[in-house]
Amino acid sequence: MNYTLALFFAFLVCAILPASLSAQSDPDLPRFKTSKKSLFDIADDQKHTFGYLEVPENRADPKSNTIELPVYFFKSRSKTPANDPIIWLTGGPGGSLMVSAKYTKYYRYLDDRDLILVEQRGTRYAKPHLSCPEWGKAMHKATYLEYTSPNAPTINNAYEKLLIDAAAECRDRLKSKQIDLNGYTTREIAADIEDLRKVLGIDEYNLYSLSYGTKIAQVLMRDNPEPIRSVVLESPLPLEVQYDEESSKNLLETLDTILDDCAQQAACNEAFPGLKPRFYAFLEQITAEPLQLEIIPNEKKKPVTIYLRGKDVAERLSASSTADMPTLPLLISEILAGDYDRLGSFFLQSPPGDGEGKGKRLSVWCAEEHPFNAQALIQEETSKYPAIRGLTPATYSNEICSTWNVEPEPTTENNPIQSDIPTLILNGQYDNITPPSWGQALKQNLSNSYHLIFDGFHHDITTYWDNPCGMQVANAFFNNPMIEPRLSCFEELSSFQFEIGND
Repeated sequence: MNYTLALFFAFLVCAILPASLSAQSDPDLPRFKTSKKSLFDIADDQKHTFGYLEVPENRADPKSNTIELPVYFFKSRSKTPANDPIIWLTGGPGGSLMVSAKYTKYYRYLDDRDLILVEQRGTRYAKPHLSCPEWGKAMHKATYLEYTSPNAPTINNAYEKLLIDAAAECRDRLKSKQIDLNGYTTREIAADIEDLRKVLGIDEYNLYSLSYGTKIAQVLMRDNPEPIRSVVLESPLPLEVQYDEESSKNLLETLDTILDDCAQQAACNEAFPGLKPRFYAFLEQITAEPLQLEIIPNEKKKPVTIYLRGKDVAERLSASSTADMPTLPLLISEILAGDYDRLGSFFLQSPPGDGEGKGKRLSVWCAEEHPFNAQALIQEETSKYPAIRGLTPATYSNEICSTWNVEPEPTTENNPIQSDIPTLILNGQYDNITPPSWGQALKQNLSNSYHLIFDGFHHDITTYWDNPCGMQVANAFFNNPMIEPRLSCFEELSSFQFEIGND
């Protein structure tokens, strides 16, 4: 059945379907029900359908509750659209995709085909939503405690205890609502996408995935490859990669690349001679004797003294966006010259977060990343690099994952996939989160794939609005997945130059 027709039938039967979550296993799942009430105001000229996909919370449990996942179906602007829609899988884990529904006018994909946005289970607009405000408050306190302590080792235990207690409080609260924390895994999300495809009668579709979303895409490519026409893996996280084991190394290697590239550009090297050795010497110096800065936190009027170590500065600079990349050597030069105004602004504290999607993130990470980590290597990485000594590469500690207490995923979920589905792999040159080396390794197992590295880019490629080249490249690939989409805008990126400031 054509999926547009399937949507029509879903609308007709909506009135006889229950509007609330099912209490126990429902034999009619999966199903889709349309909703007259949209999450956001959508432009009048953008044709769309909004509704909820209803699926089991845990497919391994015959008595599983039913959960609801919001879905937007945006019709193509073309009068003769392709009949293979794009399904968008966003990152995180724990990030919401729904807010992207407000910006349809920017999506080039809609010029040629329909675009489907699916909210991942456990995230902000899903029912239920695994938020952990307890975690947001604890992280706020822990970070303030860390930065205001002149002696970091003395506060490590207090920092960790705050987060362990928060994980326990959030876990107990969610379980008291009969939420099954074991149901929030990548495999379950991939099964949600396949269920949506079946319910709507989609015979063929394309996958557009970002960051963590690329893990979902890989599971779909492995388990349900037949209906997938093409795949874009942006900033990919290969299934077999142990993220925590490599995060510190990737951070330093990315900084190395930026500083080495500056040295290779005549203007940058002349403006900032010897920047790399000077910067690493500075990081080691403040690791031994913390840098003291006086700042005024956003929610306080009185100045506060913070203590920054090499790990704090390196980690914050590595979190810069693509927009920040051209001025990063200039910022480092300012720091080395004793100008800490911009550096200090990075550490102004905002109010506590609401822990949006944190429960989903904990379930995913503690079930399918943490169990496969080599803990001895994690410990070694914490003290291995003098410039960032004390920075743990682990996203969550053993104690936090033990507290969250979800079942580990099978070892098969840590194995690389093999696929001949046409695939485009996109990486940012200066991305330490998912480095280009991961994309290159992933390509070796994808026999019909292309790998493009965007010069000057960080982690945001297809969603970087200041330069829509990434989106143009992805859309060109969807239109012809048998040709490498080396567009002129991509070739022009090779002229990337660092800024050196005013004369």
